[in-house]
Amino acid sequence: MGQSEIDLIRAMLHSQPRPAGLAERRERLDALGTRYAVAPDVRIEPVDAGGVPAEWTQAPGARPDRVILFLHGGGYVSGSIRSHRYMVAEAGRQAQARTLVLGYRLAPEHPFPAALEDALAGYRFLLASGIASAHIALAGESAGGGLAVATLVSLRDAGMPLPACVWCSSPWVDLEMSGPTMDSKAPVDPLIQRGYLEELASAYLHGTDPRTPLCSPLHAELHGLPPMLIQVGSAETLLSDAVRLAEAAGEADVRVELQVWPNMIHAFSLFFPQLAQGRQALEAAGAFIRSLT
Repeated sequence: MGQSEIDLIRAMLHSQPRPAGLAERRERLDALGTRYAVAPDVRIEPVDAGGVPAEWTQAPGARPDRVILFLHGGGYVSGSIRSHRYMVAEAGRQAQARTLVLGYRLAPEHPFPAALEDALAGYRFLLASGIASAHIALAGESAGGGLAVATLVSLRDAGMPLPACVWCSSPWVDLEMSGPTMDSKAPVDPLIQRGYLEELASAYLHGTDPRTPLCSPLHAELHGLPPMLIQVGSAETLLSDAVRLAEAAGEADVRVELQVWPNMIHAFSLFFPQLAQGRQALEAAGAFIRSLT
């Protein structure tokens, strides 16, 4: 059943090819997100998170003192609160936590380090609101996963209290695109290809060296970071990013759990209403967060 479900999603994605224009690309990702409704029992509240537009979501049973700070995907140039609202709400339900999604600034209008500055502002907002770092889980998908790791490195280097854990879904942590699966998985990845990622990286980096650790945290020193859950599909060009991030974290004595989901595509948890593996991945992420916050 799982394979037929993912085949239906592949067919849907192939029927809606990525447009050339930036505005159209942004709308396409938001439209993918609005295919699925937020559960009617979820409470939604917009908020200014230290100068960054953000949104609280809370499902019944969420502990008010436990928070997931979520950084959306979209290659640093697209994605939004709107595109990931329904998925983040479900992650919060599974974790029994409130969620705060940041609408961080996007490239090319706002290249590096704007997104990182906004992520740090959102985290400081939580601390200033009285949320203990031990009850915060940092999370991100795709570019948001790389941004989450860069945020942790920045917090550690600034001597700030670190969150309890981090959940990275299909993380993009190498803006050089040097991993072997960038090419070996290209025939089976319907979403992310080298040429597209090169466009995104150029917009975000704006001349910055792609090996800069806070842009490509695969090259960062990861010692002292909190426990990390990495989830990735086996049918992703970014599979190597996830595997190498897990290896680097392990070498730095970070507790890390890598889950490779067979036949799954990039950011497969986004399709959880149609996809059993997406639901299972969110359940696993929720259990991981509950156990540490």
